[in-house]
Amino acid sequence: MRHGTAQNASHDGWTVCLTFDFDALSVWLASFPPATPAKLSRGEYGARVGLPRVLDLLAAYRLPATFFVPGHTAESYPEAVAAILAAGHEIAHHSYSHRDPSTLNVDEERREIERGMAALERLSGQPPVGYRSPSWDHSNATLSLLVEYGFAYDSSLFADDFYPYHPRLGDRVGPDIPLQPGAEAPLWEFPVDYALDDWPHFTFNFNPLRVGLSAPSKVCEIWTAEFDYMVVHAPTGVLTLTMHPQVIGRGHRLTLLAQFIEHALAHGGGRFARLGDVARELSAHNLAMEQQ
Repeated sequence: MRHGTAQNASHDGWTVCLTFDFDALSVWLASFPPATPAKLSRGEYGARVGLPRVLDLLAAYRLPATFFVPGHTAESYPEAVAAILAAGHEIAHHSYSHRDPSTLNVDEERREIERGMAALERLSGQPPVGYRSPSWDHSNATLSLLVEYGFAYDSSLFADDFYPYHPRLGDRVGPDIPLQPGAEAPLWEFPVDYALDDWPHFTFNFNPLRVGLSAPSKVCEIWTAEFDYMVVHAPTGVLTLTMHPQVIGRGHRLTLLAQFIEHALAHGGGRFARLGDVARELSAHNLAMEQQ
Protein backbone atom coordinates (compact mmCIF):
# COMPACT_ATOMS: atom_id res chain seq x y z
CA MET A 1 0.00 0.00 0.00
CA ARG A 2 1.35 3.43 -0.95
CA HIS A 3 2.11 5.56 2.08
CA GLY A 4 -0.58 8.10 2.90
CA THR A 5 -3.25 6.68 0.59
CA ALA A 6 -6.68 5.35 1.46
CA GLN A 7 -6.55 1.96 -0.20
CA ASN A 8 -8.40 0.22 2.66
CA ALA A 9 -11.47 2.42 2.55
CA SER A 10 -14.78 1.55 4.16
CA HIS A 11 -16.51 1.07 0.79
CA ASP A 12 -15.75 -2.35 -0.70
CA GLY A 13 -16.35 -1.53 -4.37
CA TRP A 14 -15.36 1.06 -6.96
CA THR A 15 -16.45 4.69 -6.74
CA VAL A 16 -16.90 7.19 -9.55
CA CYS A 17 -17.11 10.88 -8.65
CA LEU A 18 -18.60 13.06 -11.36
CA THR A 19 -17.37 16.61 -10.78
CA PHE A 20 -18.29 19.76 -12.67
CA ASP A 21 -16.42 23.07 -12.61
CA PHE A 22 -19.21 25.60 -13.06
CA ASP A 23 -16.92 28.44 -14.14
CA ALA A 24 -19.41 30.34 -16.31
CA LEU A 25 -17.93 33.78 -17.07
CA SER A 26 -15.07 33.65 -14.58
CA VAL A 27 -12.80 31.35 -16.60
CA TRP A 28 -12.80 33.79 -19.52
CA LEU A 29 -12.41 36.85 -17.33
CA ALA A 30 -9.45 35.53 -15.33
CA SER A 31 -7.81 32.81 -17.40
CA PHE A 32 -8.23 33.88 -21.03
CA PRO A 33 -8.14 37.68 -21.20
CA PRO A 34 -9.23 39.83 -22.88
CA ALA A 35 -12.76 38.82 -22.03
CA THR A 36 -14.50 39.69 -25.28
CA PRO A 37 -18.28 39.38 -25.68
CA ALA A 38 -17.86 36.17 -27.67
CA LYS A 39 -15.75 34.55 -24.95
CA LEU A 40 -18.18 35.60 -22.24
CA SER A 41 -21.06 34.16 -24.24
CA ARG A 42 -19.32 30.76 -24.10
CA GLY A 43 -19.45 30.98 -20.31
CA GLU A 44 -23.07 32.07 -20.41
CA TYR A 45 -23.89 29.01 -22.53
CA GLY A 46 -22.75 26.91 -19.58
CA ALA A 47 -25.24 28.60 -17.27
CA ARG A 48 -28.17 28.87 -19.73
CA VAL A 49 -27.90 25.59 -21.62
CA GLY A 50 -25.15 23.31 -20.32
CA LEU A 51 -26.01 23.25 -16.63
CA PRO A 52 -29.74 22.44 -17.05
CA ARG A 53 -28.82 19.60 -19.41
CA VAL A 54 -26.27 18.21 -16.94
CA LEU A 55 -28.77 18.40 -14.08
CA ASP A 56 -31.41 16.66 -16.19
CA LEU A 57 -29.00 13.86 -17.08
CA LEU A 58 -27.97 13.34 -13.46
CA ALA A 59 -31.63 13.30 -12.42
CA ALA A 60 -32.46 10.73 -15.08
CA TYR A 61 -29.89 8.34 -13.60
CA ARG A 62 -30.46 9.50 -10.01
CA LEU A 63 -26.75 10.19 -9.56
CA PRO A 64 -25.14 12.58 -7.07
CA ALA A 65 -22.32 14.88 -8.17
CA THR A 66 -20.00 17.62 -6.93
CA PHE A 67 -20.01 21.10 -8.49
CA PHE A 68 -16.99 23.34 -7.92
CA VAL A 69 -18.31 26.89 -8.12
CA PRO A 70 -16.33 30.14 -8.11
CA GLY A 71 -17.82 32.83 -5.93
CA HIS A 72 -18.11 35.00 -9.03
CA THR A 73 -20.41 32.40 -10.60
CA ALA A 74 -22.47 32.09 -7.43
CA GLU A 75 -23.06 35.84 -7.39
CA SER A 76 -23.67 36.07 -11.16
CA TYR A 77 -26.02 33.08 -11.42
CA PRO A 78 -27.54 32.46 -7.98
CA GLU A 79 -30.61 30.73 -9.44
CA ALA A 80 -28.41 28.22 -11.23
CA VAL A 81 -26.50 27.42 -8.04
CA ALA A 82 -29.81 27.11 -6.18
CA ALA A 83 -30.90 24.54 -8.78
CA ILE A 84 -27.74 22.52 -8.14
CA LEU A 85 -28.43 22.54 -4.41
CA ALA A 86 -32.12 21.73 -4.86
CA ALA A 87 -31.13 18.63 -6.84
CA GLY A 88 -29.08 17.36 -3.88
CA HIS A 89 -25.62 17.89 -5.31
CA GLU A 90 -22.57 19.13 -3.44
CA ILE A 91 -21.32 22.70 -3.88
CA ALA A 92 -17.56 23.03 -3.39
CA HIS A 93 -15.08 25.92 -3.49
CA HIS A 94 -13.40 26.96 -6.76
CA SER A 95 -11.87 30.30 -5.72
CA TYR A 96 -13.75 33.57 -6.10
CA SER A 97 -12.54 34.94 -9.43
CA HIS A 98 -10.88 31.89 -11.05
CA ARG A 99 -7.43 33.45 -10.68
CA ASP A 100 -4.48 31.06 -10.59
CA PRO A 101 -3.40 30.86 -6.91
CA SER A 102 0.23 30.32 -7.89
CA THR A 103 0.26 33.91 -9.25
CA LEU A 104 -1.11 35.46 -6.04
CA ASN A 105 0.56 36.54 -2.83
CA VAL A 106 -0.69 35.10 0.46
CA ASP A 107 -3.02 38.00 1.23
CA GLU A 108 -4.57 37.87 -2.25
CA GLU A 109 -5.07 34.14 -2.03
CA ARG A 110 -6.64 34.47 1.41
CA ARG A 111 -9.11 37.04 0.05
CA GLU A 112 -9.99 34.68 -2.82
CA ILE A 113 -10.74 31.89 -0.35
CA GLU A 114 -12.72 34.04 2.07
CA ARG A 115 -14.76 35.84 -0.59
CA GLY A 116 -15.51 32.57 -2.39
CA MET A 117 -16.55 30.88 0.86
CA ALA A 118 -18.85 33.76 1.76
CA ALA A 119 -20.56 33.69 -1.65
CA LEU A 120 -21.22 29.95 -1.46
CA GLU A 121 -22.32 30.02 2.16
CA ARG A 122 -24.92 32.70 1.42
CA LEU A 123 -26.61 30.31 -0.99
CA SER A 124 -26.08 26.96 0.71
CA GLY A 125 -26.27 28.00 4.36
CA GLN A 126 -23.03 26.20 5.21
CA PRO A 127 -19.34 26.48 4.35
CA PRO A 128 -18.01 24.25 1.58
CA VAL A 129 -15.92 21.26 2.69
CA GLY A 130 -14.03 20.81 -0.59
CA TYR A 131 -11.74 22.95 -2.75
CA ARG A 132 -10.40 22.76 -6.28
CA SER A 133 -7.84 25.20 -7.61
CA PRO A 134 -9.03 26.96 -10.78
CA SER A 135 -5.63 26.27 -12.37
CA TRP A 136 -5.03 22.78 -10.93
CA ASP A 137 -2.03 24.27 -9.19
CA HIS A 138 -1.14 25.53 -5.73
CA SER A 139 1.00 28.33 -4.44
CA ASN A 140 3.42 27.53 -1.66
CA ALA A 141 0.72 28.74 0.76
CA THR A 142 -2.39 27.07 -0.70
CA LEU A 143 -2.33 23.83 1.25
CA SER A 144 -1.68 25.48 4.59
CA LEU A 145 -4.53 27.92 3.90
CA LEU A 146 -6.90 25.04 3.10
CA VAL A 147 -5.97 23.41 6.41
CA GLU A 148 -6.41 26.70 8.24
CA TYR A 149 -9.91 27.19 6.82
CA GLY A 150 -10.95 23.66 7.70
CA PHE A 151 -11.42 22.08 4.29
CA ALA A 152 -11.90 18.32 4.37
CA TYR A 153 -10.50 17.73 0.90
CA ASP A 154 -8.80 19.22 -2.14
CA SER A 155 -8.98 18.05 -5.77
CA SER A 156 -6.20 19.84 -7.64
CA LEU A 157 -3.09 17.62 -7.62
CA PHE A 158 -1.75 14.60 -9.48
CA ALA A 159 0.28 12.30 -7.21
CA ASP A 160 -2.06 9.29 -7.45
CA ASP A 161 -4.82 8.09 -9.74
CA PHE A 162 -7.43 5.94 -7.98
CA TYR A 163 -6.70 6.46 -4.29
CA PRO A 164 -7.23 9.66 -2.29
CA TYR A 165 -4.15 10.57 -0.29
CA HIS A 166 -2.85 13.15 2.16
CA PRO A 167 -0.73 15.79 0.38
CA ARG A 168 2.35 17.00 2.21
CA LEU A 169 3.08 20.35 3.80
CA GLY A 170 6.60 21.74 3.74
CA ASP A 171 8.42 19.56 1.22
CA ARG A 172 11.96 20.70 0.49
CA VAL A 173 13.24 19.96 -3.01
CA GLY A 174 15.19 21.66 -5.75
CA PRO A 175 17.53 21.05 -8.68
CA ASP A 176 20.36 20.41 -6.21
CA ILE A 177 18.24 19.28 -3.24
CA PRO A 178 16.80 15.74 -3.21
CA LEU A 179 13.26 15.53 -1.89
CA GLN A 180 12.92 16.00 1.85
CA PRO A 181 9.24 15.16 2.46
CA GLY A 182 7.18 17.33 4.75
CA ALA A 183 4.36 16.26 7.06
CA GLU A 184 1.08 14.94 5.70
CA ALA A 185 -1.79 17.41 5.76
CA PRO A 186 -5.00 16.34 7.53
CA LEU A 187 -7.16 16.85 4.45
CA TRP A 188 -7.71 14.37 1.60
CA GLU A 189 -6.48 14.88 -1.92
CA PHE A 190 -8.70 13.48 -4.71
CA PRO A 191 -6.23 13.34 -7.61
CA VAL A 192 -7.04 14.70 -11.04
CA ASP A 193 -5.65 14.22 -14.54
CA TYR A 194 -5.95 16.18 -17.77
CA ALA A 195 -6.97 13.05 -19.69
CA LEU A 196 -10.00 12.84 -17.38
CA ASP A 197 -10.99 16.49 -17.94
CA ASP A 198 -13.31 17.54 -20.76
CA TRP A 199 -11.69 20.98 -21.22
CA PRO A 200 -8.39 19.99 -22.95
CA HIS A 201 -10.16 17.39 -25.07
CA PHE A 202 -12.88 19.65 -26.40
CA THR A 203 -12.24 23.37 -25.87
CA PHE A 204 -10.89 25.29 -28.83
CA ASN A 205 -9.42 28.73 -28.27
CA PHE A 206 -7.52 30.79 -30.84
CA ASN A 207 -5.03 32.17 -28.33
CA PRO A 208 -3.10 30.85 -26.46
CA LEU A 209 -4.30 27.30 -27.24
CA ARG A 210 -5.41 25.86 -30.57
CA VAL A 211 -6.56 22.57 -29.14
CA GLY A 212 -9.77 20.73 -28.50
CA LEU A 213 -12.62 19.63 -30.79
CA SER A 214 -11.95 15.94 -30.17
CA ALA A 215 -14.50 13.36 -31.19
CA PRO A 216 -16.49 12.17 -28.17
CA SER A 217 -15.74 8.57 -29.17
CA LYS A 218 -12.05 9.18 -28.47
CA VAL A 219 -12.75 10.59 -25.02
CA CYS A 220 -15.24 7.85 -24.23
CA GLU A 221 -12.55 5.30 -25.04
CA ILE A 222 -10.12 6.98 -22.63
CA TRP A 223 -12.60 7.37 -19.79
CA THR A 224 -14.06 3.87 -20.02
CA ALA A 225 -10.59 2.32 -20.31
CA GLU A 226 -9.50 4.16 -17.17
CA PHE A 227 -12.61 2.90 -15.38
CA ASP A 228 -12.03 -0.67 -16.56
CA TYR A 229 -8.42 -0.59 -15.40
CA MET A 230 -9.51 0.65 -11.97
CA VAL A 231 -12.10 -2.10 -11.60
CA VAL A 232 -9.46 -4.78 -12.21
CA HIS A 233 -6.38 -3.30 -10.56
CA ALA A 234 -7.81 -0.97 -7.92
CA PRO A 235 -11.25 -2.43 -7.14
CA THR A 236 -11.90 -0.09 -4.20
CA GLY A 237 -10.52 2.93 -6.02
CA VAL A 238 -12.07 6.33 -6.71
CA LEU A 239 -12.18 7.68 -10.26
CA THR A 240 -12.66 11.44 -10.44
CA LEU A 241 -13.88 12.93 -13.72
CA THR A 242 -13.73 16.70 -14.25
CA MET A 243 -16.22 18.41 -16.56
CA HIS A 244 -17.51 21.90 -17.28
CA PRO A 245 -21.17 22.64 -18.10
CA GLN A 246 -20.10 24.96 -20.94
CA VAL A 247 -18.11 22.08 -22.48
CA ILE A 248 -19.81 18.78 -21.65
CA GLY A 249 -23.22 20.43 -22.08
CA ARG A 250 -23.04 20.25 -25.88
CA GLY A 251 -25.41 17.55 -27.10
CA HIS A 252 -22.85 15.21 -28.65
CA ARG A 253 -20.66 15.45 -25.55
CA LEU A 254 -23.52 14.90 -23.14
CA THR A 255 -24.16 11.69 -25.04
CA LEU A 256 -20.59 10.69 -24.22
CA LEU A 257 -21.25 11.22 -20.51
CA ALA A 258 -24.41 9.14 -20.72
CA GLN A 259 -22.44 6.36 -22.45
CA PHE A 260 -19.81 6.41 -19.71
CA ILE A 261 -22.47 6.27 -17.00
CA GLU A 262 -24.17 3.34 -18.72
CA HIS A 263 -20.83 1.53 -19.02
CA ALA A 264 -20.11 1.91 -15.31
CA LEU A 265 -23.62 0.98 -14.19
CA ALA A 266 -23.61 -2.11 -16.41
CA HIS A 267 -20.48 -3.33 -14.63
CA GLY A 268 -22.08 -3.22 -11.18
CA GLY A 269 -20.28 -3.61 -7.89
CA GLY A 270 -19.78 0.08 -7.26
CA ARG A 271 -21.39 3.48 -6.89
CA PHE A 272 -21.40 7.13 -7.93
CA ALA A 273 -20.78 9.52 -5.03
CA ARG A 274 -20.12 13.11 -4.07
CA LEU A 275 -16.53 13.92 -3.13
CA GLY A 276 -17.55 15.34 0.23
CA ASP A 277 -19.32 12.12 1.19
CA VAL A 278 -16.30 10.01 0.23
CA ALA A 279 -14.00 12.29 2.23
CA ARG A 280 -16.19 11.90 5.32
CA GLU A 281 -16.23 8.12 4.92
CA LEU A 282 -12.45 7.98 4.59
CA SER A 283 -11.91 10.09 7.70
CA ALA A 284 -14.42 8.05 9.71
CA HIS A 285 -12.81 4.80 8.54
CA ASN A 286 -9.32 5.99 9.47
CA LEU A 287 -10.52 7.11 12.89
CA ALA A 288 -12.14 3.73 13.49
CA MET A 289 -8.94 1.95 12.45
CA GLU A 290 -6.87 4.10 14.83
CA GLN A 291 -9.20 3.29 17.74
CA GLN A 292 -8.94 -0.47 17.28
